[in-house]
Amino acid sequence: MIAIVDYDVGNLKNVATALGDVGLSGTITRDKKILDAADAIILPGVGAFSDAMDNLRKFDLIDALNDNVKKGKILMGICLGMQLLFDKSYEDGEFSGLSYIPGEIVKFDAPGIKIPHMGWNNLVINRDSPLVKNIGTEDYVYFVHSYYAKPDNFDDVVAYAKYSVKVPAIVQKDNVIGMQFHPEKSSNVGFKLLTNFKEMIS
Repeated sequence: MIAIVDYDVGNLKNVATALGDVGLSGTITRDKKILDAADAIILPGVGAFSDAMDNLRKFDLIDALNDNVKKGKILMGICLGMQLLFDKSYEDGEFSGLSYIPGEIVKFDAPGIKIPHMGWNNLVINRDSPLVKNIGTEDYVYFVHSYYAKPDNFDDVVAYAKYSVKVPAIVQKDNVIGMQFHPEKSSNVGFKLLTNFKEMIS
């Protein structure tokens, strides 16, 4: 069973449906006992970084996430959920994140580019990982974001997309994974990536 963290941020049912498509059972929850019992945890999210962190605190979820990450359970953040995995964000101020992956979240600032980065972009593999088995540069995924991750160590980036800069698209540090794009909206490529995720936790 995969626990999908319910903290009033984003459309969780789409993620649960996508998990079902690859044969995984997703349970939408904010119950610590269910998080503890899960085989892996997914932290989805859309919206503002500070609001998301406030909601994690409001529902008393940060300690539950910390405990499970320390135990070695796989945690995967999607879109805003990935950004929360880093130390801090400069979205509308400066706000602390979960600090599972060293780095920060910054705004696209290259002149002339459209913000948000929205639509399909291809993945460039930065390093090997079971997450990107059978994934190559011809594979496109769906992004919607105005801020992007700047990890302290680019080796934590499994794959990136090019959008004025190298935009970390998939990150992984030990048992913590992030996908900046929406695998649940990324058609066959999203299906392949979630299948790889399934194989990692089985």
